[in-house]
Amino acid sequence: MRSQDYDRLYLSPPHLGRHELNYLHKAIEDNWVAPVGPNLDGFERDICEFTGAGHCVALSSGTAAIHLGLRLLGVGPGDEVLCPSFTFVATANPILYLGARPIFVDSEAETWNICPERLREALEDMQRQNRRPKALILVHLYGMPCRLREVLAVAQEFGVPVLEDAAEALGSRYEGQPLSTFGEVGVFSFNGNKILTTSGGGALVTNRPDWAEKVRFWATQARDPAPHYQHSELGYNYRLSNLLAGIGRGQMELLADRVKKRREIYAWYQEHLRAVPGLTLGPQEPTHGQSNRWLSCVLLNPTEMAVTPEQLRLHLETHNIESRPLWKPLHLQPLFAEAPMYGGSVCTNLFVHGLCLPSGSSMQESDLHRVADALRGILLT
Repeated sequence: MRSQDYDRLYLSPPHLGRHELNYLHKAIEDNWVAPVGPNLDGFERDICEFTGAGHCVALSSGTAAIHLGLRLLGVGPGDEVLCPSFTFVATANPILYLGARPIFVDSEAETWNICPERLREALEDMQRQNRRPKALILVHLYGMPCRLREVLAVAQEFGVPVLEDAAEALGSRYEGQPLSTFGEVGVFSFNGNKILTTSGGGALVTNRPDWAEKVRFWATQARDPAPHYQHSELGYNYRLSNLLAGIGRGQMELLADRVKKRREIYAWYQEHLRAVPGLTLGPQEPTHGQSNRWLSCVLLNPTEMAVTPEQLRLHLETHNIESRPLWKPLHLQPLFAEAPMYGGSVCTNLFVHGLCLPSGSSMQESDLHRVADALRGILLT
């Protein structure tokens, strides 16, 4: 069959239920279409209840949350911020927003997240030069918990505060504790392709009430308490709208089912693709970690097969199946060409040899068979 004979199978499309409409209808009936309102307050409470965080501020994007989180940690012009290279650009862009400088660190091969050994190498090197980073951004890539205890131990030893980028990891846990609650500040994204979506949006969580209050202040244009419009600090238009928060409230009711389905999809791929030589699924869960399996990814071993990830991606396109390369490391991006990098071979190899497969929680078993059949059609010939 030709590709146009198939419906498009997307990588990670939004998956809405009926719950979201209840909150949207109520907001419209009550005329709560202004930026703030009951849905916004309720959505923040829902996130706190799920994560155990003391305070949540819902924002317009995960990027905005990282930006304000770094500002909370005192990052400013001329400062240095440690960051994994293997991540989406939104993790590091806010470092530049604040006039600071990213210092990139390689991944480790198990979880694909920041390597504790390379992190220590970076911190020891900076210490020898009498330089101290202002913060560490810790990312849980593809929903996979990093080696948290090891990374946090290194950060604590060198006195570096942690911003925990759990943009892709809502519903993931480490030692039973929800991700986003291990650092001084935690961040989520609710973009359209995430496991939970508000169409576009994000959130910052913290246990410090003064920090949550400050973020709300900055996110609403930093308007001083006065009858007129008065501003003593730089602010931003970063608050999530009450309508989008209503979508989020409905989505939160479905989160446990969404995580269960994504984990089942990963397990299905693992079972049905295990016989394909040179193909492995990843990343791997660390000891005591549980991933939401936001995206199921594969690595192709070039010593066992001649097909490249790009050839595989183009082959899947002929079946109207969307796939995507793994993140291109930030130290290889022209934007960050001058940024220091510690290590680099692990995340570069992941990018060269990896591909993300369709993983949406609305997938049916027939969709999974379609992906697996297409993969076998090129990899086993």
